[in-house]
Formats: sequence, structure tokens, C-alpha cells
Amino acid sequence: QLQLVESGGGLVQPGGSLRLSCAASGSSLAYYTIGWFRQAPGPEREGVSYISSSGGTTNYADSVKGRFTISRDNAKNTVYLQLNSLKPDDTAVYYCAADLSGGLLSLRPSKYSRWGQGTQVTVSS
Repeated sequence: QLQLVESGGGLVQPGGSLRLSCAASGSSLAYYTIGWFRQAPGPEREGVSYISSSGGTTNYADSVKGRFTISRDNAKNTVYLQLNSLKPDDTAVYYCAADLSGGLLSLRPSKYSRWGQGTQVTVSS
């Protein structure tokens, strides 16, 4: 059974960078679209970015476009999210998730059924 583990979060100053990793075990990531999401204190989980199984299609939320980059290395069974030019508003727990159903690509959290435990990103001076 596919399991996902995020890493790479931490405390960074505004304008700084982090690289988050989403490592899979139990199954290959290569079959699935993988999304990154974040949740600040509150009920809503925001879609940040997704990457198709082949890596050929990516998409970003407007709030991170031009600052974040998603990539994948299927040989390493890992998906990455490079976070640059970080702002205090980027502070959140970041989650990766797998879309096991296939079909249309989406940033809707309800499309994704297998989630990691999250990694905290805090942007503060």
C-alpha cells in the first residue's frame, strides 16, 4: 500500500528557500499524479501544485506561481517542491498526496486519497 512521507520543512526568513520532499514506499509513485497542499491554522486545505505521473504536466496556485517549482524523480520514488522567495503567508503545514483515481488533473483536495503526515514550514524573521 502506498505510503507518503514529507520532509524538508523548517524555519526560514522571508525571501529564503526550502526544498520539500515527498518520498513513497509500498508502491511506485510513477503511476500517480502527485499534489502538494498546505494548511494554515483553520479548516481549509489549499492546493499548491500538482505534477502528472509522467512529469509532463504541472500546475500551480496563483499564490505560488513563479516562486514554487514541482518536480519528480520516479526512479527515486520522490516528488519535490522547491519553495523560493518565501513570504510569511506561506507559513503552513505542507502535505503531499496521491491521486489514485486518475482522470482529469485537479488541485482539489477531494481528488486525492492517499496523504502524508505533513511537514511544517514557518516563514518568519
